[in-house]
Amino acid sequence: MRLITTLLLFAASLCAAEDGFTPLFDGKTLNGWKLVRGVGAGYIAQDGIIVCPANGGGNLFTEKEYGDFVFRYEYRFAAGGNNGIGIRAPLDGDAAYKGMEIQILDDQHEKYKGRIKPEQHTGSIYDVFPGRTGFQKPAGEWNEGEILAQGSRIRVTLNGVILIDADLNNVKEEKVLAKHPGLRKKSGHIGFLGHGTLVEFRNIRVKPL
Repeated sequence: MRLITTLLLFAASLCAAEDGFTPLFDGKTLNGWKLVRGVGAGYIAQDGIIVCPANGGGNLFTEKEYGDFVFRYEYRFAAGGNNGIGIRAPLDGDAAYKGMEIQILDDQHEKYKGRIKPEQHTGSIYDVFPGRTGFQKPAGEWNEGEILAQGSRIRVTLNGVILIDADLNNVKEEKVLAKHPGLRKKSGHIGFLGHGTLVEFRNIRVKPL
């Protein structure tokens, strides 16, 4: 009886933690998603996972737009994996600039290690705010990510560790804002930004704020 009670309490705590979240992936199809500038195989729904295969890529966006939200997801990549989470992005143009891209990269791989800028590491707001490093699991293992977007605040958490907690209003340089107009965008699509490497996603859900 004690074990059953413990399991019930654990299940209840999980439900409470996920209160208000809506799944964005049914585990079988890409219904609710739109592929933009797809490459090769694009993206595939397979066994509860959205797969960006090595011969695929492009941008896979939610059909709906989101402004303030919490986005939770899990991902894993093959060695050298490179992808990203687009937020507040339009369907046209480069999501990393017209919206924002939260980087996903096997940044310890030999082809990237020591060759990329701080704001290109996993968890960074690409090309703007650098994320803390050292908290991503190695290739082949699942990582748990969370992105909070609330007004000008963007917080990225990876495996329970906050990598950035940034205020976009602190970016005042005209050159940066001209290059990244998406920093001032209030809403847009959430999406996966593939670059022709194997990266997989699961347990994808969102909570509008």
